[in-house]
Amino acid sequence: MPDLQKLLPPPMRRPPKPGHPNGAGNGDAPAALKNGDEPESPVTDNPGKRLTTGVKDAPADLVGWVDERMGATSFLTAMLMRKIPKGTNWFYTLGSATLFAFVVQAITGVFLAMYYTPSPVEAYASITHLTNDVFLGEFVRGMHKWGASVMVILIFVHMARTFFFGAYKYPREINWVIGVVLLILTMTMGFTGYLLPFDQRSYWATIVGVNINGTGPLVGPYLSDFLRAGPEFGATTLQRFYAIHMLLVPGAIIAMIGAHLYLVVKMGTTAPPWLRADRKPKESRSHEVDAIANGDGANGSSGNGAAS
Repeated sequence: MPDLQKLLPPPMRRPPKPGHPNGAGNGDAPAALKNGDEPESPVTDNPGKRLTTGVKDAPADLVGWVDERMGATSFLTAMLMRKIPKGTNWFYTLGSATLFAFVVQAITGVFLAMYYTPSPVEAYASITHLTNDVFLGEFVRGMHKWGASVMVILIFVHMARTFFFGAYKYPREINWVIGVVLLILTMTMGFTGYLLPFDQRSYWATIVGVNINGTGPLVGPYLSDFLRAGPEFGATTLQRFYAIHMLLVPGAIIAMIGAHLYLVVKMGTTAPPWLRADRKPKESRSHEVDAIANGDGANGSSGNGAAS
């Protein structure tokens, strides 16, 4: 390995201000010049000592070097060390489980794309070759196929938990809207991926689904033409579905997940509704105690007595 002392530059020194005793202004000359000695050069004199000092000042710490420029420690600290409300249970892990299911879908989808051919003639043959001939191909395809159903179930249960726990209310309305968008994107991803094997079942099921989309108001016919890549199913329809499934929808999901996690860290999580219901009477009693301690209760009672 190369010597770090030869790679690291000498540390920079800030020049003294004019008028400073060691400067070149109206102040006195440096002590070395008063005594008639030669000034020590900050660059050439004793280079070994200066390089050793530079190595101590700037240790070769790759993690610290990256963290200093990206500031990842503060983000991870805010996300992992945030306060969790009392009563947090396993229902609060549904979002993390959905995120894990998406990561599995992304990883297995990358490996499937290495062997898949988005062509009406070769699509089914590439899937058959992947399942029967490629090492662990059937296992990876099974994880991707059943993982899609698991992700849809998890995101539905996660949103149901958010709704029944009242976590969509102020100030988390934007996060709820992002969750609805993520649900729509997840369904779109499942719909576009269903056609990719291009067998009889996926072909006719996709035709039915696109025709149902065409019955929607205003944007329905345009959406169907966009999905078919034309007025009717053709050779470019499969390529359109493949591009949406592999590029468009995953990119949008990653962006929405980033915004969703940011708001979760910023806003925090809500306590279960039964704990919030138990806390309300205690809060009201504490306000009454504070009012009596401040003399409001005494004034109120005397006023009532005078009025009666």
